Amino acid sequence: MTIINEVKHYQNLIAGKLAPSSSGKTMESIDPATGQVWAQIPLCTTEDVETVVESARKAFPSWAALPATERADYLRRIGDSLTEHGQELSALETQDNGWVIRESSYGLIPVLKQIWYDAAGQASIASRGETTPLGPTSFGYTIREPLGVVLGIIPWNAPLFTFSLKAAYALAAGNTVIIKPSELAAIGSLRFGEMLAEILPPGVLNVISGLGSEIGDALVGHKGVNRVSLTGSGRTARSIVQSTVRDPKPLTLELGGKSPNIVFEDADLDKAAEGVTTNGIFTGNAGQICVGGSRILIQRSILDEMLVRMKEKIASEVQLGPTMDFMTSMGPIANVQQYERVCAYIDLGLEEGGKLVYGGRRGGENLLPDQPEFAQGYWVEPTLIQMEKNTARICQEEIFGPVAVVIPFDTEEEALEIANDTSYGLAAGVWTTNLARAQRMVQRIEAGNVWVNTYRRVGVELPFGGFKDSGFGKDSILESTREKTVMIEIG
Repeated sequence: MTIINEVKHYQNLIAGKLAPSSSGKTMESIDPATGQVWAQIPLCTTEDVETVVESARKAFPSWAALPATERADYLRRIGDSLTEHGQELSALETQDNGWVIRESSYGLIPVLKQIWYDAAGQASIASRGETTPLGPTSFGYTIREPLGVVLGIIPWNAPLFTFSLKAAYALAAGNTVIIKPSELAAIGSLRFGEMLAEILPPGVLNVISGLGSEIGDALVGHKGVNRVSLTGSGRTARSIVQSTVRDPKPLTLELGGKSPNIVFEDADLDKAAEGVTTNGIFTGNAGQICVGGSRILIQRSILDEMLVRMKEKIASEVQLGPTMDFMTSMGPIANVQQYERVCAYIDLGLEEGGKLVYGGRRGGENLLPDQPEFAQGYWVEPTLIQMEKNTARICQEEIFGPVAVVIPFDTEEEALEIANDTSYGLAAGVWTTNLARAQRMVQRIEAGNVWVNTYRRVGVELPFGGFKDSGFGKDSILESTREKTVMIEIG
């Protein structure tokens, strides 16, 4: 593999200092747009796990003892720092996982600020309790305490977003934090940790990179870790659950999805066409998003009309190209493993009897022939495949890329049956002008997040999580605390 330009080197953050792996070994980080090496990250071992857990545990007592207002001040400073460092972080995110700069800059950085400011505003909630009279001479009350060390395991598709969700609220509650980024996209997290070392006391927040099979399992099973929060795959979640059998601890598991995006004949079809394509699945990070609307259910009476609108929307608005160009609207697949997986699913869908409605091509040499620097990149064209039934593997299994199946339906009951015919339950979209129908769908769809006449809209004001194989728990401030009951006799 050709190495271009100067390869950059990044390090862990442990006990407030930058540190290589104890073995000195590193891993290559690949720019998915070009398929070439651009950086090196630490390849840590179980020896590093012991060091980072010790760092977090040592910092915990003094951080937990701070008044909530003081912890909040630290978090606000982090939010403020994103104004200065946001441009650098968004560029690192784009080069590391292919999420185009116009989304990682305009969309991501303001959201990160909001997360840290919101966590600061909620810091006092983590110490509140309730008082209950138990009789004329006795009363009881509850208090909340931080758990200790919180481990955040974050994915390669949205590292800085999930880093902030898992760290901000845990820190606000008085915990110390260890962040384990995916080895496939760790640069933004390592650099963000370096920035936060200038704000937070040593050891309060730590970032360590390495293979999940090596240090991920060791961190999860470590007795010095008091809570684990994962955003990732079902396979990783099962491994985590097994690792905590002997040492049970609170778990938050935010996993995958196979989300239905349902269009009824009375919908605003222009808005729906955008909602199921460029906003639903053909996103700046190429549909590599857990809530991606990868099953597009369309009422049969408007199927042909909707397909025309959808194809026009994709052709006119999805622009592949240099990820650092603000005109580019969709980037490459984030890594070669995922690229091969997505391509295999396209082939599988056609083998299963699917009809190719749009796209299907892959590879930089085919999609960007006039830009040879991207010839080896992991590019996949926005792809729509029409299926008549929901039983095919391409309809049931998470693809995690710019590939969606189109499934027609006739009645509201049939739409519900198809929507719920999946092991996942993370998100769903409903497009209709009939509010009574919308409410019926909201009540009966088995998903943790349902959008009506919009899609993929989130905010810190509302909880986010899934049902069934999409996981359980939320990265909220109270989930980073434990509740203690006290009873006092004064007679």
